Amino acid sequence: MSGFGLDHLPYGVFSHLGDTPRVGVRLDDTVLDLAAATGRPELATSSLNAFLALGPEVWTETRAQARELLEGGSPTLPLADVTLHLPVEVADYVDFYASEHHATNVGRIFRPDGDALLPNWKHLPVGYHGRAGTVVPSGTPVVRPSGQRPGGVFGASARLDIEAELGFVVGVGSRLGTPVPHDAFADHVFGVVGLNDWSARDIQAWEYVPLGPFLGKSFATSISHWVTPLEALEAAWVDLPGQDPEPLPYLGPGATRGLDIDVEIEVDGVVVSRPSYRDMYWSPAQMLAHLTVNGASLRTGDLYGSGTISGPDADQRGSLLEIGWGDESAFLADGAEVVLRYSAPGTGGGRITLGEVVGRIEPARG
Repeated sequence: MSGFGLDHLPYGVFSHLGDTPRVGVRLDDTVLDLAAATGRPELATSSLNAFLALGPEVWTETRAQARELLEGGSPTLPLADVTLHLPVEVADYVDFYASEHHATNVGRIFRPDGDALLPNWKHLPVGYHGRAGTVVPSGTPVVRPSGQRPGGVFGASARLDIEAELGFVVGVGSRLGTPVPHDAFADHVFGVVGLNDWSARDIQAWEYVPLGPFLGKSFATSISHWVTPLEALEAAWVDLPGQDPEPLPYLGPGATRGLDIDVEIEVDGVVVSRPSYRDMYWSPAQMLAHLTVNGASLRTGDLYGSGTISGPDADQRGSLLEIGWGDESAFLADGAEVVLRYSAPGTGGGRITLGEVVGRIEPARG
């Protein structure tokens, strides 16, 4: 089975024979031209944004219509014959740090004589605001970034890393000054994408105090071509591992859940780790609630990342920094290719395959 059956039906943007990009739905190794099949003008566009803005009721109706069309034998295009594009025009991009295992590993590497977790970590989902303009679709080459490294030395990053993450795509925006409560997650979030938060660890190490990640992260973030709607993940929701101390009320202690999504990390054809999203400390709904609790508004096309997905075992680490535990040879060489793969329980009893994220490293320029 392909993992892209009728219980999945992810959305993407495609073009065929050089024509205008539009919205399609994937079934196995074919694509349904959803714009042509439904006649919806919001689908005859080069991003999902106009469709996402219509909200959950239309999302549900359109998904049911797509399934009915495919079950009825509507013609599709071979996946091999289409060109896939960035599925969403990204409005804002925020990345979190929601895995206790990852945060603990990084703390032990960088602060071996101090506390692995900083005092705030279990009280709020830590995050940073990224750069929406450098979010790119799977398959886009990643140019090795240059910048200042420790000691104020300028040059190409020598410690280029990955972060295997899950991304959440916002469909419906919110009003400035009005927080989005934790129980309104599904009213705003349309679905998920695979996400690689590429990281230049040496640039990051020199710049991040006192304001956090900047050039070490902003050069590229890769996402999958396909957006899996939340409706396809109904069988994947699981309880969180446990939160202690109890989070503040706006974070919905005990009232939100995580997702049972398996991740596979491959570097140059070799699988190096298999973390699971079900081990994450902070839930997707808690991240959204925290993102807006100060009154920050959501916009259609907003994207927020989960932070590195790491588990408790050595073969479940979501970054090369953790996998190599500081070994310089663990970082990416020019020409290296990274593939992130994702799967989750499907509503039909089997497993669905989320869109993969591929990136190949090109040498620094200039």
